[in-house]
Amino acid sequence: MQRAWRLRQRADFDRLKAQGKQWRHPLLMLSVLPNSLPHNRYAFIASKRLGNAVARNRIRRRLREAVRRAALKQGYDIVLIARDNLAQQPYNRIVQTLDELFRRAKLHPEQLESGE
Repeated sequence: MQRAWRLRQRADFDRLKAQGKQWRHPLLMLSVLPNSLPHNRYAFIASKRLGNAVARNRIRRRLREAVRRAALKQGYDIVLIARDNLAQQPYNRIVQTLDELFRRAKLHPEQLESGE
């Protein structure tokens, strides 16, 4: 993922926590806040209780790949926080979960056109 697409600054995370909107699922938590950029910025969080470094990095790689393949509206800061059971899920289940969360957050481009 390109450096410009990463959410890294503490101030950005604090702003997202204070002003952003959250959607929860048993496997993931999604936080979203509009930014003033022409592209999205992402952060993928996997806490130590999910496993060792190898397991956490695998979770983040799978999430990055699933987000990379998703077509999303641009101009948002997006944080995905992995929850306990995500590591045991197959990749297809992760994609379905992300799709469900993105639809609930109205981040799919077709939702803008159809007015859902």
